[in-house]
Amino acid sequence: MTPQAHGVVTSFDAKIGLGEVDVDGVAIPFHCIAIADGSRNIEVGAEVTVSTTRRFGRVEASRVSRRAG
Repeated sequence: MTPQAHGVVTSFDAKIGLGEVDVDGVAIPFHCIAIADGSRNIEVGAEVTVSTTRRFGRVEASRVSRRAG
């Protein structure tokens, strides 16, 4: 996995602020504070670019940006 990749939001629970992005068949978890536009909300199915980092022994998204288009 590269530090930055393209994927699709497969789940997001706005009440708890947690979601997942599918990147080439790998589920990458993220927290709402990682959403780049500051909205803390994103739609399931949104095409995104994610920056990843390793925290607590696992890969997670550190920045989630909606792709233009």
